[in-house]
Amino acid sequence: MAGALAGAGIVWQTPANPPEAQDYIFRNGRRYVRPYYFEFISHAKNRWAGKTIVDLFTDEFKGRPREYYVHAVKCGRLQVDEQMVEEDYIVKSSQKISHFLHRHEPPVLGGNIVILQNEVDVVTVCKPASVPVHPCGQYRKNTVVGIMEAEHGLTPLFPVHRLDRLVSGLLIFAKSAERAECFRQQIEANLLQKEYVAKVVGVFPEGEQTVDANVNFNAREGRSTVEPQVSNGPGKALPSGKQACTKFQRICTDGNHSIVLCKPVTGRTHQIRVHLKHLGYPIANDELYVSGDFCPRSSKGTSIHRATSLACSLPSSDPGNGAEADLEFGIDPMCTNCPNLAPVGYDGDEEGLWLHCVRYTGPDWCYECPYPDWASLDNVSGKKMKSDVPPEN
Repeated sequence: MAGALAGAGIVWQTPANPPEAQDYIFRNGRRYVRPYYFEFISHAKNRWAGKTIVDLFTDEFKGRPREYYVHAVKCGRLQVDEQMVEEDYIVKSSQKISHFLHRHEPPVLGGNIVILQNEVDVVTVCKPASVPVHPCGQYRKNTVVGIMEAEHGLTPLFPVHRLDRLVSGLLIFAKSAERAECFRQQIEANLLQKEYVAKVVGVFPEGEQTVDANVNFNAREGRSTVEPQVSNGPGKALPSGKQACTKFQRICTDGNHSIVLCKPVTGRTHQIRVHLKHLGYPIANDELYVSGDFCPRSSKGTSIHRATSLACSLPSSDPGNGAEADLEFGIDPMCTNCPNLAPVGYDGDEEGLWLHCVRYTGPDWCYECPYPDWASLDNVSGKKMKSDVPPEN
């Protein structure tokens, strides 16, 4: 470790450090990760060049106040080319920038990841809702890949397909790059069929319903829209969305909600969710497409409104200091998230989406996942709902 951090007695982790079972804390039905010290490495983009190191981080990484970045530079937690710099240091293109920080990962629902099949070159699991498939954004250990390594010793794993973080159900992993490549070729050749179940608002129509409508994903808003079908005549703008097709079949209904079998022919972002919305039967607990007022979870922690007293000292090892969490992990006086387990803005009130992957079928294989509790054919009064398509098991 360079500069002021050398010999400080802190173990700084990188992506090479594997997650371990003791890294997790379970509270109130949520799985948390013990905060840990982590080195984020980036290389200066061309548009960063010419900015001071403090201005760069204040403008580009808004999750922490400017005051934090000033102290981080002074303490050596922000370094350039592995050297301490002054706060007015001008960054040059392609320079290596290291940010050493106390990392807090967002919590996920605390359900176990159930292994369904564990074969020589393939493993399938039932993914709980709210858990990302692989490291992304603020998630590293609180991912399916991380938990599988920590709790089952399964590594490396190569995701054959992905599920949105809020979606539950079947996940297929190859255990080797060669097997993953075989799956990839089958996907490229459109040889795979996918099936999901969803719980939607209202009485879904009988018979197969097909939606063939382009989907346009807005990364800034974190949501998709369906483009209206228009002819490409003179003066008509070409559609900017991606071609998307989903087939739906009602399984059952109780008069208020319906369980629907969903067969996406293509694989666009939020395709099933936005196509159900397009039909007028959105997923019943899908805040993003039912109300339109949903604030994506990934944007909640982007502003910090509390005053933070920052020090250039290292964390105290005195177990008598700090809040309850200090008994389970070390409190860092520079951290803008301590003494809480979760990062600022992640209050753990999230539930899983009523969308669940139940089956993937290939040329000579088929993997399945049990139906979730919310897709039961019995309503709360114990009466049998009208069944149109019995689930295949």
